[in-house]
Amino acid sequence: MTVSAYGALYVVATPIGNLDDLTARAAHVLGNVALIAVEDTRHSGRLLRHFGVERPLMSLHEHNEHFRIAQIAACLERGEDVALISDAGTPLISDPGFLLVRALREAGHRIIPIPGACALIAALSASGLPTDSFSFHGFLPAKSSARRSRLEMLAKRPETLVFYESPHRIRHTLKDIEGICGERRVVLARELTKTFETFLEGAPAQLQSLMERDPDQSRGEFVVMLEGADSTHDETAVNVEGQRLVDAMIAEKVGVKQVAAVASKLLGGGKKDWYERAQLAKERAQHSEQ
Repeated sequence: MTVSAYGALYVVATPIGNLDDLTARAAHVLGNVALIAVEDTRHSGRLLRHFGVERPLMSLHEHNEHFRIAQIAACLERGEDVALISDAGTPLISDPGFLLVRALREAGHRIIPIPGACALIAALSASGLPTDSFSFHGFLPAKSSARRSRLEMLAKRPETLVFYESPHRIRHTLKDIEGICGERRVVLARELTKTFETFLEGAPAQLQSLMERDPDQSRGEFVVMLEGADSTHDETAVNVEGQRLVDAMIAEKVGVKQVAAVASKLLGGGKKDWYERAQLAKERAQHSEQ
């Protein structure tokens, strides 16, 4: 524990399912702080009682975090240590606490992380997807239109994309991923560290079909991991889309120069290349009419 005149805030990771994953260091900290800030006092109370921890609890969630900052800062200024935990996993990762940590750090207080379970890291480490570069985006929007817009913004990023998703939205999310990203590889991790921990892998359509055949596979909280964009695949997609556009305009008797200008503007690339493709498309169309 701290030895300075002021106390410290300990950001403590707790288990995401398997209680054996609480570290000895975390248990020691929780048993010795003056106060524990928790998302849900009932939920965390059960966890803490399991480990024989009897400390005062303070609720801290998205609706009262601003209000709690001053109270916790006052504890630290009295020389008392405080711990912050979430319902499961590492605090601040799609959970409250950011405003508190930022305010306390700006005020000069010590913030000490106590590492442990984190669903996104656990899932990613066992996914088989590249881990040298990845980005985490929390929960996607609940509404399909907003979710699709977010996916469109992320679709061309080269790194592995990681999301959290709930059981009642997972099929809808997979459908939207299919619509935006096609057959790109997806790995789903559900019920991590629990009895029915499962990893599912495949194209979005395959995973949707699996869940339709076996509804149990859509239960539990999910970590969704999406393969990053491949530049080769992207170029192929643009080529296919571009050829369809060129063929459609040629079929409508649009001039070759205009076809090249439109395709270059919409899809990029040089007008000369598109002119050559349009000229070939025109020749094929004329040949088929003979």
